[in-house]
This record gives sequence, C-alpha cells and structure tokens, in this order.
Amino acid sequence: MTELQTAPVPRRNMELLLLLLSLVVGMGAYYLVGVNSDDGLSSEFITQGLVLVGLALVFHIALRIWAQYADPVILPVTVAINGIGLAMIHRIDLAKNTDTAMRQIMWTGVAMVIAMIALWAIRDHRVLRKFTYIALAASVVLLLLPLIPKVGVIINGARIWVNFFGLSFQPGELAKITLAIFFAGYLSSNRELILLAGRKIGPLQLPRARDLGPMIVAWMVSIGVLVVQRDLGSSILFFGLFMVMIYVATARVSWIAIGTLMLAAGGTFAYLTMSHVTRRIDGWIHAFDPDIYHAQGGSRQIVEGLFGLANGGLVGTGLGEGTPYRVPLANSDMIIASLGEELGLIGLSAIVLLYLILISRGLRAALGSRDSFGKLLATGFSFTLALQCFVVIGGVTRLIPLTGLTTPFMAAGGSSLLSNWVIVALLLLISHNSRRPMISGVSATAEVATKAPRRSGGIFATRKETQR
Repeated sequence: MTELQTAPVPRRNMELLLLLLSLVVGMGAYYLVGVNSDDGLSSEFITQGLVLVGLALVFHIALRIWAQYADPVILPVTVAINGIGLAMIHRIDLAKNTDTAMRQIMWTGVAMVIAMIALWAIRDHRVLRKFTYIALAASVVLLLLPLIPKVGVIINGARIWVNFFGLSFQPGELAKITLAIFFAGYLSSNRELILLAGRKIGPLQLPRARDLGPMIVAWMVSIGVLVVQRDLGSSILFFGLFMVMIYVATARVSWIAIGTLMLAAGGTFAYLTMSHVTRRIDGWIHAFDPDIYHAQGGSRQIVEGLFGLANGGLVGTGLGEGTPYRVPLANSDMIIASLGEELGLIGLSAIVLLYLILISRGLRAALGSRDSFGKLLATGFSFTLALQCFVVIGGVTRLIPLTGLTTPFMAAGGSSLLSNWVIVALLLLISHNSRRPMISGVSATAEVATKAPRRSGGIFATRKETQR
C-alpha cells in the first residue's frame, strides 16, 4: 500500500496578505506622485489603481484554482515592483504631458491575463520538454523577424522591433523564454553525455568537440544579434543564459573558462569593428568628456542619470519633487535613475531587495523541483531576471557600459512586461509542482530521464525537497 507524504500547506492566505501589502506600496507611490504634483490627484489614479488591484486579486484566485501550492511570495513581490514602476511612469507623464502610464497599465493587464492563461493551459511545466526543438525553431524565427523588410523597425539605432498593424513589439523578449526552454530540454536530455565525456587536462574536465556545438551556436547567435540587430544587451543576455544553464547542469568550471574566452574574443572583436559598440564603451570610460557628452549617441544619458542619483542622495527628493524627466528615456531605459533621484539610496536599495527576493524564490523553486528540466528552466528564468537587473543597474551607475535592456516589470514597454509575466507564471508552476503532494514510491512528478550521478554537483546534487 502506498503512503502519502505530508503535504505542505498551500499558504494562499499568506499570499493574499502579502499581496494587499504590495498593493498598498504600489498605490501609495501613485498617491504620493499625485499629491505632490501641481494638478493634484487625477481620475487616472482611481482608474489605474482599480485595474491593478483587480488584476492582482484575479491572479491570486487563479493560483488558488490551478497552482495552490505555488510559492506565496513571488506574486506579491512582482505586483509591488510593477506598481512602483507604474507610479514613476505616471510621474514622468505629468512632467512631459504624455500618456505612457495608461498604455503601460493596458500592457500590464494583457500580460497578466496571458500569464493566467499559461497557468490554465500548461498546468505541469514538464510538458514543455516535448517542445525542446520547436522552441529552438521559434527562437530562430523570433530573432529573424526584425530583419524582414517592411516588418522590422529601427528604433534608437537598434533593429529589434517589428510592426504589425501599427503595433510595435520586440520579439527578442519572447525569444529569451523559448531559448530557456530549449536549453533546459537539451541539457536535461544530454547532460550525462556532456558530463562524463571529454578529456581531462589538469584540474579541468574539457568537453568533447561535438559537445561544444550548442555553445558555439549560442555564441554565434549572440554575435549575430550584436552585428545585425545592433543590440548589445540582448546578445549579452542570450549568451549569459546558456552559460549559466550549462554550468548548473554540469557543475564544470571548464565550461565557464571556455565561455569567458569566447565572450572576451567576441567583445574585443565587437569593440574594434562595430561603431555602435565602440561608442558605448567610449561613452562608459570617458563619460564626462565634452566631445563624447555632446555627440549623437554619446554619454549624455549616463551623465544626467548620475547627476539625478547624486541629487537624490540618501533619502531622495520625494516622489513628484525631483527632476527625473531631464534624463533621456527616463521612463524606460533610465527608470532606475529616476527612482534613485526621488527615492534616494534607501528607496533604491529597497527596490533592489525586492528583485533579490523574487530571484531567490525562483532559485528556491529550482532547488525544490523533482525533475532536472524544471531545475534548469527555473534557474534559467531566475538568472534572466537577475542578469537584466545587473546589466541595467550596472549601466545606470556606470559600473559597466550602458545597454538597451529594460528593468523587469518597471520600465515602460509592453514586450518586456508580457515576457516577464509569463516567466513569473512558469516559475509559479514549477514551485507548485515541486511542493504539491506526491506518493512515496511512485513519484507523481518523477522525471522520465535517468537520474544524474551523485558526483555531478550543482543543484542536481540536491535530493531533499524544499517545502517552504
């Protein structure tokens, strides 16, 4: 007779409490923007506030129905970040007399509805493993779409947009999801072969030449995006995603060493031969040079962002009291600088902590997953969010060159919102499947593939299920 294991508590009530707190944070920021503006609170505060509250509660109900054992922290943290971003976009609208916030709340609604549809349609993340090579083909199509004449659109010097019936969309945002699915499916199916084969030179276990194929393809795709689409941020994201996933799958330092050499070679080649990359690097190193500052595509954006952060100081000027609108693309690429000016170092640190919580809960879902595909997929999605945050915040603070990546859930842009909310939905599904009850002896979520050897290391060495 089979014995049922003790099931974890669904903890949806805790999620509801945290969700209400997150809505207070988001709507409180929106309220402060309104009362500190010359026009006072507008009708948009009520409209957009009710839409965000309604969407968040409906999403919570959807989790109670289709993923009752999902992580109780992921949704509230995401809603809080999304709400703070909406408040700052509205604040920039008031200064520039634009209406981006209304479009952003519309995209938030579309993104959350599609994420709920994904919860209902997929139910079990393991079904995505069947579409490993379909995901690869979809990734290729998505990356090639902007190159089609009369479909692809060049915006801010990058050919990463497509235009259908007057609606602009960035297919590369969806490509990061399909690429993560392909990498997870490929590595979970072939990791033992990659892990055990190869030549050992000193402490390094080098992979076979044939196993280097996927890495070379990922490297070429990254360089191709950089050359053809002129998008430095996406090329870093795609190559970094594969590097992290193959390291997690094998726990072999040799892959990191090879990847670092390939990254250095590609970066050097890009700097020496591609003018847009050269301008980015020069603008980073010589940001305060007057010639570079005033040049087209120069360092004005970086310098104005740094001045804004300096003006914010420790506690900030207060929402609605600063001048973040002076920074080019203040509501999208530079929204971190806008928040840093009006919330200060303390407020910006709190936002970074929210991202750290979200990423750590995604990694927790990866550790708790009972199948290698789920482990790799959750790790890839969590790293995608982490790398975006690092690249954006590092670029704004001049730690690294500024790229075109967007701040997840905050920056204005429908493509990014849609893809990141789908990522959240899939992380919730993985955490639900890792925590739901299973029958001892006959695992309800057992993996079809063979188990990894004990000496493999990484997250695959973890056998104890994460229950909290």
